[in-house]
Amino acid sequence: MATFISVQSKKASEVDLAKPLCKFIQQTYPAGEAQNDHCRAAEELNKLRKSAVGRPLDKHESSLETLMRYYDQLCSIEPKFPFSENQICVTFTWKDAFDKGSLFGGSVKLALASLGYEKTCVLFNCGALASQIASEQNLDNDEGLKTAAKHYQFASGAFQHIKDTVLSALNRDPTVDISPDTVGTLSLIMLAQAQEVFFLKATRDKMKDAIIAKLANQTADYYGDAFKQCQYKDTLPKYFYFQEVFPVLAAKHCIMQANAEYHQSILAKQQKKFGEEIGRLQHASDLVKTVASRYDEYVNVKDLSDKINRALTAAKKDNDFIYHDRVPDLKDLDPIGKASLVKSTSVVVPISQKFTDLFEKMVPLAVQQSLSLYNQRKADLVNRSIAQMREATNLANGVLASLNLPAAIEDVSGDSVPQSILQKSKSVIEQGGIQTIDQLIKDLPELLQRNREILDESLRLLSEEEATDNDLRGKFKERWQRTPSSELYKPLRAEGANVSNILDKAIQADGHVKERYQTHRDTISLLCKPEPELNAAIPSANPAKTMQGSEVVSVLRSLLASLDEVKKEREQLENDLKSVNFDMTSKFLTALAQDGAINEEAISVTELDRIYGSLTHKVQETLKKQDELLKNIQNAHQEFSKMKQSNSESNLREEVLKNLAVANDNFVELVANLKEGTKFYNELTEILLKFQNKCSDIVFARKTERDELLKDLQQSIAREPSAPSIPSQPAYQTAAAGGSKPAASTTPTPAPRTMVSSKPQPPARPPPPVISTANTPVSTAIGATASPAPLPGSSAASTAPSQAQGPPYPTYPGYPGYCQMPMPMGYNPYTYGQYNLPYAPQMYQNPGQPPYPGPQQPGYPYPQQPYYPQQ
Repeated sequence: MATFISVQSKKASEVDLAKPLCKFIQQTYPAGEAQNDHCRAAEELNKLRKSAVGRPLDKHESSLETLMRYYDQLCSIEPKFPFSENQICVTFTWKDAFDKGSLFGGSVKLALASLGYEKTCVLFNCGALASQIASEQNLDNDEGLKTAAKHYQFASGAFQHIKDTVLSALNRDPTVDISPDTVGTLSLIMLAQAQEVFFLKATRDKMKDAIIAKLANQTADYYGDAFKQCQYKDTLPKYFYFQEVFPVLAAKHCIMQANAEYHQSILAKQQKKFGEEIGRLQHASDLVKTVASRYDEYVNVKDLSDKINRALTAAKKDNDFIYHDRVPDLKDLDPIGKASLVKSTSVVVPISQKFTDLFEKMVPLAVQQSLSLYNQRKADLVNRSIAQMREATNLANGVLASLNLPAAIEDVSGDSVPQSILQKSKSVIEQGGIQTIDQLIKDLPELLQRNREILDESLRLLSEEEATDNDLRGKFKERWQRTPSSELYKPLRAEGANVSNILDKAIQADGHVKERYQTHRDTISLLCKPEPELNAAIPSANPAKTMQGSEVVSVLRSLLASLDEVKKEREQLENDLKSVNFDMTSKFLTALAQDGAINEEAISVTELDRIYGSLTHKVQETLKKQDELLKNIQNAHQEFSKMKQSNSESNLREEVLKNLAVANDNFVELVANLKEGTKFYNELTEILLKFQNKCSDIVFARKTERDELLKDLQQSIAREPSAPSIPSQPAYQTAAAGGSKPAASTTPTPAPRTMVSSKPQPPARPPPPVISTANTPVSTAIGATASPAPLPGSSAASTAPSQAQGPPYPTYPGYPGYCQMPMPMGYNPYTYGQYNLPYAPQMYQNPGQPPYPGPQQPGYPYPQQPYYPQQ
């Protein structure tokens, strides 16, 4: 029986997974123990890849376990890390498993920034290594048979999974070895070999012939299906045809059919159907003869042939002398049943029994995205509530300032600074006064310029790489097969444009703040002065002592106190809104596990309402309460104004006090705005630095991909023929003159050796005889491919046979029929068998001419050179 077919593994280029993954982790997760754990897991993943694909693996279960663990880990991190050309850009490079390259360049390889491509190639190696382990098993014991069958079925399932997923995983044409046609054929081959193992097991256990016949017939069907794939698919690698794959499939198809017929013949004999027994044995004998004549180089069927022939001879003898049963034609025989005991093992993650997720604590990317959206909704809700409260507080302060409250009811003497104004002045001075605003305004342009420079530098990197990509695309045209940079950078450019718009709006906001500051600068400066200078700047007026004991003043004091309580309540609500923290990870993980998807909007809205519902209700209550208080304050102030003695001096004093109150409010708001602006620019700097890193990373990855692609293009160009093929010779030049001139020999004649001598040289020796193959029989195997066309100028006689053939004569040295045959022009190194020599060519020798080289002696690796005597 021929050796079982095993698949060669793909070879991968070295890739550093730790660096890009750690960078993403550091950018995504806050500093702490969790971030450190994730970075350590990234380092372990990088080591696992080196162990799995960075070195040749032994044909052992432990090596397969390492490969499967790496595949499981890739499946685990796929939903947790955004591997793509414009996010985590890691380029995986793999060589074609079957393409060995040429003299001018390496084998075909494909580099893609796709985790799906890495998964496909790793799974291919899992199937390939499983087939190699299975082919190394000892099939003479049950344990070896069991292990081989298990691994062949796993390999079949792995290749079938690749066939079903490769196109969607890559989104482009794959290399030939992982194309759907190739892996589909490999899956059929592995399944056939698994079925053959069960056939061997049944034969070894001496099961019933009916069962063995069905197993053998099903095995023959599987091999036949695989053979047809090789026969009719033009996209399969040449390895299938020029190595053992194609002839072994054809041979095993015939062998298993012969086994099925043999065991069915035994069943026919038991049923007294002696004619059917002979017919099946004859068919089995013919099948074995076909294998022996065409594929003897790959399989040994002597034992099977002897067994069938002995049974056929005995059956014929018994039938001729005893039974005289009619032997039916082959087409009249009942078809043999089939029994399949194998099935491709489905790829269900985890495929390794020892798999432990390195990133078990990291949530999937869908959950990360949902958490990000939830946090954005939460921030919007909190900011909206806080903004409403701050606007209400500013409105209340504005109303009180316009009414000169509480300064109006505190101004008893008319020539001293009211207590509320003194408190405001003290607060402004403690916060740094006008110098604080000047410094904050001075820092804004520097922060803005820094952000602008980072953004411009990031966009410059993209533009330069895009220009280079466009130049190379214009140079190589359709050969430049990679995603255009202009398309790849669209998300980054959109992000950059968004940041640029934000900066423009920030500049406008800075301008409004500066204008407002210039409007109120003098009044704020007055608040910053000491009490004596402040008192001197405020005009004096007649005292209003008669108003202090009135009921309206008491009402105003009570209303102002209530308004202060509302403001304090808002401050507490603002702190409560900021301090609420709820982890939604478990909610989203549960939704993902139950439904397979996350309805983020519905879940987030429900949870936000549950968490913040009571707080937002209190915010709305404070707004309503403030509206009622302000209305009552305005009514009470109208009564107060009517009772208050009015003159020009008191009006001027009241106007100054109002301006000081307004200046205090403006100072507080300006400082808050400027600090928010500074915080905004600093946070934007961090965002832009991440954006710059993202741009530099993708540009670096694109440059690496560009260099690899350029190298591959140079190699492919070097492999292309530098000149057109030589045209065939015109018929009139090859036609014999007068129809009597013999055709020229296609065997090259050695050039005569150059002698530096004045003596006459012997005449040139005649060309070697033309060996005709007109009478050579040509066998045709099932689905065999035609041999390559002969070189231009060669005749049909020198063309290599299209099928494997056995020589009719022995060809070892010393046998009378042996001769050293010259290499023909149309020699095909990929055909099977040797040339048939219908007769031994005659040796011609002219006087004075050295003889042709004789038969090669054993021990010399190359033909002996003829000896030319010096004259």
